[in-house]
Parts: sequence; structure tokens; C-alpha cells
Amino acid sequence: MAEQIKQQPAFIKISELRPGAFGLNLTVKVVSSKAIITRGRNGTQGRNMRLAECLVGDETGIVVFTARNDQVDAMKEGSTVILRNAKIDMYKGSMRLAVDRWGRVEATEPAAFSVKQDNNLSLIEFELITVEE
Repeated sequence: MAEQIKQQPAFIKISELRPGAFGLNLTVKVVSSKAIITRGRNGTQGRNMRLAECLVGDETGIVVFTARNDQVDAMKEGSTVILRNAKIDMYKGSMRLAVDRWGRVEATEPAAFSVKQDNNLSLIEFELITVEE
């Protein structure tokens, strides 16, 4: 039987993010975290739901990350996390980073880089245009 060779994940930087990208691996620092929705069993839905908007970044820029449920616990201000299999969601024309059920958010040891906060990719507004031939 042939041995299966595992491929190492390719990590990218915040400045390389583009609309519609998926399968992304990033190491980022959490700049800020703000709880948006917290619903318990007494809410309108039948399950617990937590949602937070976090500003995450690396040495090339920052972007808004939408943390859901258990991901909220890992997104503490000042911590360093690894986002595996992340994707870019578009919300009102701007990019937001997210990790769905097929990805992972892992806390890791503090990174040596400092976050470049003057390059916020979530402030860039994108517009979908159709090109007719």
C-alpha cells in the first residue's frame, strides 16, 4: 500500500484576503471583541446561541471576525488564535472573516508580531458587477 503524504497547511496574511475566499488558514491576534447576541433556551430559538464581532489582525492588517457559540470563548482580547478552514463572508458589501462548522478556532501561544491597525480590510466596500459580452 502506498503511504499517504500529509500536506502542511498554507498560512496566509490578512492583506491577502479577497471576497469569496475559502479554505483559509491564518494566525491572528484578537484586537477587540464585542458580544452581539446571547440567546438562551428561553429566547426565540430552541438552542443556545452566542455571536460576537471581533477585530483580528496580523502584521499586514485587520479584519472583522464573526465568532459563533464556542468560538466566542477563544476570542479574548489580546489572545493569539489559529483560524483553520476560514472563509470570507460578505455583509453589506464589506468582508468579514468566519469559521463555520467545518473549520476550527484554536488558541495558541502569543505571537511575536504587532498588529497593523491602520489597514482595516472590513472598511473597504466591494460591489458586484456583471460584465456582458
